[in-house]
Amino acid sequence: TKGRKGAGVTVITGAPLTGQALTDLATRLKKRCGSGGTVREGVVEIQGEHRDAIVEELKKEGWTVKRVGG
Repeated sequence: TKGRKGAGVTVITGAPLTGQALTDLATRLKKRCGSGGTVREGVVEIQGEHRDAIVEELKKEGWTVKRVGG
């Protein structure tokens, strides 16, 4: 919620993607979660609490995923 006026978001950092590939990843995750989001400075932010769905989706793509913070 830091810097987001109390709104909860799911943040994805450390993705080895840049530019359009990162934007495409964000689009797929937003559709999977059914919510909005954005890409800021190489960090994907998805509105709401969707950690479980995002971890599952990234593991399907063969990524190693580490949950942080609770």
